[in-house]
Amino acid sequence: MPAIRRVTQAYEATLALGAAFALALRRGDMVCLFGELGSGKTAFVKGLAKGLKIPPLGVHSPTFTLMNIYEGKVPLYHFDLYRITAGDLPGMGYEEFFYGNGICAVEWSERLEGFLPPEHWHVTLRHAGADRRAITITARGKNLKERLAKIKL
Repeated sequence: MPAIRRVTQAYEATLALGAAFALALRRGDMVCLFGELGSGKTAFVKGLAKGLKIPPLGVHSPTFTLMNIYEGKVPLYHFDLYRITAGDLPGMGYEEFFYGNGICAVEWSERLEGFLPPEHWHVTLRHAGADRRAITITARGKNLKERLAKIKL
């Protein structure tokens, strides 16, 4: 499966990779982030925000609020599902954002189980020692796989 694989050396490099990746995103895209605590998911989302011309300093993981909306040239819907299970999703109105007019970034996407849309960006972040992070970006769905092949990071 085609993928973008990078090892970032510091927080700033993870942010920069997210910002560069954001330039390839389009309205309606969903970025599903997978990784353990402290693996850089929020740093990557801050980078997405920066790439979308949203000040990254205002981006914070919505662990207790579930979702934050950041307005920019394209809205960024930032979910953190750490505190919920897939069974909690029905009735929460998530569809408006998962399939909305902005870009949706979901931390702890493994909690979505059967709710992942067939077309989504799959971003896995892993600790690779000290401040290093191993980041893999893949695409799920034919349309995104074709777009992934054209991304140069």
